[in-house]
Amino acid sequence: MPVATFAGTDVTVDTEGFMTDHKEWSEDIGTFLAGQIGIELTDRHWEVIRFMREDYAEQGTSPTLRRVSAVGGVPTKELFTLFPKKPAKKMAYIAGVPKPQGCV
Repeated sequence: MPVATFAGTDVTVDTEGFMTDHKEWSEDIGTFLAGQIGIELTDRHWEVIRFMREDYAEQGTSPTLRRVSAVGGVPTKELFTLFPKKPAKKMAYIAGVPKPQGCV
């Protein structure tokens, strides 16, 4: 696996740049990754990111956009506002979990 340096920390990533070990993630890395894709994190972003991480740890798979909306309680329209264009991929990238398999 390739290694990348995010916020001064070496982490393993896949060929698309998604972290492969969610345990290597930190909030500093999340902030760094968000900046890489032009997102300035607010408290609401952090709520979504924390849900993504907790759900991944419990389920063993990255939550889809539909799951974040239904279980995480964040309306889909708001997710598109918080993470414009491909929100599921952006949420997973910032949260340090694998890219979701489904689009919704």
